[in-house]
Amino acid sequence: MPAPTHHHSKVLILGSGPAGCTAAIYAARANLAPIMVHGIQPGGQLTITTDVENYPGFADVIQGPWLMSQMEAQALHVGTTLLHDHIISVDFTKRPFTCKGDSGDSYSGDTIIICTGAQARWLGLPSEAKFQGYGVSGCATCDGFFYKNRDVLVIGGGNSAVEEALYLTNHADKVTVIHRRDHFRAEKILQDRLFRNPKINVIWDHALDEVLGTENPLSVTGARLKNVKTGETQVIATHGIFIAIGHTPNTSLFKEILDMDHEGYLVTKPNSTATNIEGIFAAGDVQDKIYRQAVTAAGTGCMAALEAERLLASRNDTAGH
Repeated sequence: MPAPTHHHSKVLILGSGPAGCTAAIYAARANLAPIMVHGIQPGGQLTITTDVENYPGFADVIQGPWLMSQMEAQALHVGTTLLHDHIISVDFTKRPFTCKGDSGDSYSGDTIIICTGAQARWLGLPSEAKFQGYGVSGCATCDGFFYKNRDVLVIGGGNSAVEEALYLTNHADKVTVIHRRDHFRAEKILQDRLFRNPKINVIWDHALDEVLGTENPLSVTGARLKNVKTGETQVIATHGIFIAIGHTPNTSLFKEILDMDHEGYLVTKPNSTATNIEGIFAAGDVQDKIYRQAVTAAGTGCMAALEAERLLASRNDTAGH
């Protein structure tokens, strides 16, 4: 095995989704020679997204993995060093900040931009995984457009589920919310809007038991639901199933180190990507639980790189350079 290597950069970027790649592009163009560590899901959530229709600049439908490969190629082209590793521990107590990789390599950065993203929570059904991208989705804003004048299901009962259901009424003919309890956990104001909407109906005390569909082509045609109280099942027809049981930000590495909210999202300063430790920035879905879009992630990646550049420049100034 090769001996562990140490890598240092003025800007160390953790994660390679839209936020990470955009941060890398801006940092590289500022001659900061950034290092971007791929992470556990290279390219982020877009690599498991099929059709992308809402990323600006593309009149035709594009594929998520293709878009991420283009962003990565652009980051490399302007001078980013891309390393395939997964960070398993960090030390932010002193500068330069240091990180340890799963490979055994170590990394340090005068500044760090955290773009580790978030993951949609899934139910864990084999049929759910099989039809992901073919009628099963974790994002109504991303995929709702494809269900114009169709019937869809939303699984969940918190804010995410109610917001997704309300959004889907802009496209779908009928939205049925499936919830395993007999009441929602969502905020009262959202519930009121949902119950007033004539396109939405709710099936209480039921869970998704299996996604049903065709093999060739892969396409969702229905769902088997299970009554959690009686165990009885029923099959209902549907064109799409939206799993809305929340997201989990990839922030376990930073617990007790960086400020987080009660859901584990990194907290950044107003109108900034700065965390509570000077020199450490957070961009994309790791700190954004509201929009969770590729374009907003890219925007905050840009912000983080510009803020890192300004901080490095101010340190040089104060050092008398």
